[in-house]
Amino acid sequence: MRPFLLACALICAVFTPPASAAPSGDVEPMIIGGSYVTSAPWAAAVYRNGSFTCSGTIISAQWVLTAKHCVGSGLTVRVGNVHRAQGTPSSVSQYVNHPQADQSLLRLSTPVQTSQYSRLADANPPTGSTNQIYGWGYTSRSGPVSSQLKTADVRLTSICRDYYGGQALCSSRITGNAWSGDSGGPQMYNGLQVGVASTADGTSTQQYSSVSATRAWIRSTSGV
Repeated sequence: MRPFLLACALICAVFTPPASAAPSGDVEPMIIGGSYVTSAPWAAAVYRNGSFTCSGTIISAQWVLTAKHCVGSGLTVRVGNVHRAQGTPSSVSQYVNHPQADQSLLRLSTPVQTSQYSRLADANPPTGSTNQIYGWGYTSRSGPVSSQLKTADVRLTSICRDYYGGQALCSSRITGNAWSGDSGGPQMYNGLQVGVASTADGTSTQQYSSVSATRAWIRSTSGV
């Protein structure tokens, strides 16, 4: 079965996990698991019509990178604060979707200055490497979303496919895993963004669209 999309706007509306799917109570805090982040100037929270939908990253003063399945009308972002409601706001004047991968670039109406933009990788991390994932998504299988950015360690297991068939990084849980609301959020390796959250099973595995596979498109679209 295809893993679930992680966008809160989609899953929160249509998916309620069965009680038997709830994780065991030995994971604390129940991203799911992981820990809270205290500084992330590159972090971006994506809203649709005023409601939090997805995570993302700001890659330059005028561009945010997120997942393609997150976008639609009424997009705004909040940038640069681990507490998503306190980020610097900007409306989105345009979004540009990758033709094959689960990635979208959001052009901000008002440029946002921050102390650090997300730095993008030109190569995938090695299989077996420990990577970090970040997001404001559900903190348990049935919610709620987190008001403070979370992170978790995952292990890269293989190169696979994202929701739209683009190249993706498959990973397994070490300290936590992605779920609803983490869509569009980054996977990092050695301080560089290597992936964009696409799908997950909410228990142990996730698929992040590969940044290196779309690097030429990101450059041509955003200049970054």
